[in-house]
Amino acid sequence: MSTIPLEDNFNDVLAKALHGLKVSPEAAASRAGVDAPGLKRLLDGEFDEPTARKVAPVLQLGEEQLVMLGQQAYSPDVTPPDGLLGFNTPYADFFVNAYLVWDPGSKQAVVFDTGTDGEAIVRAASERGLTISLILVTHTHQDHIMCLESLRQQTGAPAFVSPDEPTPCAEGLPTGRFFQLGGLSIKALPTSGHSKGGTSYYVTGLSRPLVVVGDALFAASMGRGNVSYQDALENNRREIFSLPDETIICPGHGPLTTVALEKQHNPFYPEFAH
Repeated sequence: MSTIPLEDNFNDVLAKALHGLKVSPEAAASRAGVDAPGLKRLLDGEFDEPTARKVAPVLQLGEEQLVMLGQQAYSPDVTPPDGLLGFNTPYADFFVNAYLVWDPGSKQAVVFDTGTDGEAIVRAASERGLTISLILVTHTHQDHIMCLESLRQQTGAPAFVSPDEPTPCAEGLPTGRFFQLGGLSIKALPTSGHSKGGTSYYVTGLSRPLVVVGDALFAASMGRGNVSYQDALENNRREIFSLPDETIICPGHGPLTTVALEKQHNPFYPEFAH
């Protein structure tokens, strides 16, 4: 999935920070000592490095990370390990990711979200001789569960989601929030903020650990803090950035990345850069 472009540009990051902090562009421009038209041009996608550097700290963003985005100097290139396959499918005017992860020994597989083409997932599993035994949902925004009911019916696999986002197509996560699938261990992590019950899934048992994060975090960005921007930031710090650096991050939109790469390049988390 390394050919997938970044989900957000520098101006998307700025807009998300403004929205999350509840700061108007005019107020941000005043605090940063830049003129309002200059900030508007920045928000419209016209990159200007001096303006970006002045605005970044006002919005609690990493200056260097934001400039790298503006200069299009960051593009993660992560090779998925054996046992991980991503699906990037269209929804409205954007694309959404779903993932198939399997234990090479037992050939048992888990699907994370569904995207918009469940048939592609089933076909890929069949071609590899896999049995889809489990479906796990990061959150219930429509683009992520469009095929959930049909996929569950086709596979007979149970589906689970946070009880804070109940849906007729899935059960609430069990007590302990832990699953074992052949040689795979899967732990559900609470990463709400973008959605009420946003959940990430930490997977070990392949050659590298994975975390499927839905819209909690993107390469060089994060999901909009629809429910709580501050909770989204803090949950990501606690649950995702505390994972081993080599952990592959599988986001709901955009390319694969890693914990180490996001520590260096994500403007929302400058405190991890060194």
